[in-house]
Amino acid sequence: MPKKKPDNKKKLIPAFHVFCEGEKTEPYYIRGYVDHFHSDKKNILLVEDTNKNTPVQLVETAIQHKKSTTKNDVYWVVFDRESISKYSHELHLKARVLANKNNIQIGFSNVCFEYWMLLHMEYSTACYDSCSDLLGKSNLIKLLKARGIDNYDKGFAYLFNVLKEKGGISIAMSNADKAINSAIASAERGKEHPHFLNPYTDVHHLFIDMDNFINKRPSIRKN
Repeated sequence: MPKKKPDNKKKLIPAFHVFCEGEKTEPYYIRGYVDHFHSDKKNILLVEDTNKNTPVQLVETAIQHKKSTTKNDVYWVVFDRESISKYSHELHLKARVLANKNNIQIGFSNVCFEYWMLLHMEYSTACYDSCSDLLGKSNLIKLLKARGIDNYDKGFAYLFNVLKEKGGISIAMSNADKAINSAIASAERGKEHPHFLNPYTDVHHLFIDMDNFINKRPSIRKN
């Protein structure tokens, strides 16, 4: 009987890809999460470099990347609502429809990622028109100062390490769930999409999904 030829093909290992709108704050935070919880999986939990920063562009970038691989990879994009004058409701809806069509998941914050940061230290359902509005009127800056960050800027590399203190991650996840339920309960009919809900963040779904991916559990976004 002839011997079987050895299979020299390497098994393709699925990867988890994240594309962020922000160039510093979001990537720093997500990489901090990976370093803390999954340091041995950094080769498959990838925060991708991109210069795209609009919702549609980010989704399109993730789609193009997805088409370039034959692996059963997972794709997330992370972006903010921003002000209505910057990104219209129509633009956000277009991005979400495109993402759903191509099985790209969205980690979304309204009005900005800083709302997710705030929830590590305080539960709030106050509405803000922009990130600068949140920074100026919320307790975020004061709470960060209490943790040793005297001058917050979006390039703070050790943000995750500061926010994870005092059980910050589990607190933020619990607060985000409460905020989502509150936003949905008070939503106007026909305006249930996340870009209409202020405040809102489902960024924690990204981290839950990352954990599920590592442990071979179904995605949080699968019915």
